[in-house]
Amino acid sequence: MVGPFVFLDQMGPATFPPGHGMDVRPHPHINLATVTYLYAGEILHRDTLGSAQTIRPGDVNWMSAGRGIAHSERTAPDVRAAGSDVSGLQAWVALPAAEEESAPSFAHHPKPTLPLIETPGAEVRVIAGALYGARAPVRVLSDLFYADARLDAGALLPLDAEHEERALYLVEGEIDIAGDRFAPGRLLVFRPGDRNTIRALQPSRFMLLGGAALDGPRHMWWNFVSSRKERIEQAKDDWKAGRFGAVPGDEREFIPLPSA
Repeated sequence: MVGPFVFLDQMGPATFPPGHGMDVRPHPHINLATVTYLYAGEILHRDTLGSAQTIRPGDVNWMSAGRGIAHSERTAPDVRAAGSDVSGLQAWVALPAAEEESAPSFAHHPKPTLPLIETPGAEVRVIAGALYGARAPVRVLSDLFYADARLDAGALLPLDAEHEERALYLVEGEIDIAGDRFAPGRLLVFRPGDRNTIRALQPSRFMLLGGAALDGPRHMWWNFVSSRKERIEQAKDDWKAGRFGAVPGDEREFIPLPSA
């Protein structure tokens, strides 16, 4: 855990030939928020609230599962027919214990609504929470930050200690921090209180994330996150029994509960 963040999933980069695409069938979540952010391509999100929203690069889909929600993520038929690229990240944000059983919700925030901080050779788009004096419009339930940063070769970006827990996930390029060099695919977790400067050795892109330490540990099993193990057992039974409901427009398929 880094702040309330408990999981990161890098999607792609991948190229789908005509007639093919992404098909993440309906599946459930509890007690967390999923944050989908794309670098390339587009995905059609549907959920049991009736949401049907296409997400494109730079937009934010923030789905708060609360007491329970199911959703699917697919390539839309017209995009599938033409073929497409897809690249992005999905993060899971654990909800505070007092909000775990809140009502599920979904919000979409287009790219132009998200604050962009620009300095020589660098730009940072704040996806959620607050960073560098800017705050994103996404409604969050804990003290956090999540941002998409790009640096030109040789550019510098300071990361001070305004947040208790901080991490960097390098998507592309190569960076130097205090004399150590890092390649893509690394999650770097910083010591609390340290001031750091990120230097790009080549054009680089990375995510900055973290926030205040959450109110206790979280348990994870499949798509379920909760502060209580027994709540995850209940969610397993609810999914097997069909109590999460159907995803309108995507009722034919679902991902069965794993056997282990």
